[in-house]
Amino acid sequence: MPAISLVVCLYREGDLLARLLQHAAGCYDDLVVVHDGAEDATAGRSKEAEKQPAINYSDLKTDTPLPGGYRKPDSLPRVGGIHELVKRHGGRYYEGPRAFQQEPHWPFAWWQARHDWILRLDADEFPSDELKQWLQAFRHGPEPAPDVSGYTCIWPLWSGKRATPGKWPDGRIFLINRHRVRFFGMVEQVPVPDGRFTPLELVLHHQPKRKSHGYRNLIFRKQAYHWRHVIALSLLGKPTDLPCWRWSNTDWPPGWREIVERPVRTGFKRLLFTPYAMLRIFLRHRLYKLIYGAPGGGLNHFLICVEVARLKRKRMLVQPAK
Repeated sequence: MPAISLVVCLYREGDLLARLLQHAAGCYDDLVVVHDGAEDATAGRSKEAEKQPAINYSDLKTDTPLPGGYRKPDSLPRVGGIHELVKRHGGRYYEGPRAFQQEPHWPFAWWQARHDWILRLDADEFPSDELKQWLQAFRHGPEPAPDVSGYTCIWPLWSGKRATPGKWPDGRIFLINRHRVRFFGMVEQVPVPDGRFTPLELVLHHQPKRKSHGYRNLIFRKQAYHWRHVIALSLLGKPTDLPCWRWSNTDWPPGWREIVERPVRTGFKRLLFTPYAMLRIFLRHRLYKLIYGAPGGGLNHFLICVEVARLKRKRMLVQPAK
């Protein structure tokens, strides 16, 4: 019977984590929570991201000391804090370098998990009743076939009050076998399967405190600018310069490589053509109220490409002449 480790990487979302753990009761056998930075960091702490160790965590043995920047707090957890919440649910709590994102922490968290099947959820998510029943049955069923790297589900958009109906967006990777996927820790990167992801028509609720989609998230949310800047900085190097899991290839996957090699051309191409693909999806799923948002994905990629081009030009200008 396959055992499951629930892995959550978060930043000051204790109330949402409490909701997730309540809804996910009975769905996992092990709990690992990684906080992005110190939970009780002072207000004057630097806003700059801390250096992440470029480690392939899949190569580390279980008894290896924690890498630099990660720690397991020794002091008693503060009452009402995230550490205390995790301990109350029988989990293990770690604090990592402040990265302003969760993806760089995934390889570390997967390394700390006790089981190979990883339930990868965000703090602002929780399983539907049907998905919860499926997870409980999965834990008591036979081991999946060796070519199954994981499972995907439906991940409805959230307006702040209600979720989009139907079976879209789909393809949210929520359960993986850590020995059958590869990954490097960068925003908007997802685990790459050795075999296949099995799609399920089950819902994983994503209900943050804000609207989960729309132009406000792209244009007015500071975190979005930070994420695009981090992606651009990462693309100036190699995937192996980042925290990795079973990833040894120094070349970028095709979608990222296109941005690295031709950022301006790729940016305009995605700005112009991605909206048509999104529009067809919205019409097929009868999500007519979302049609206005069709250019959103293309705009996001365009802004990433602009930032890559800006940083590449800046690097060329400051590079000393030979």
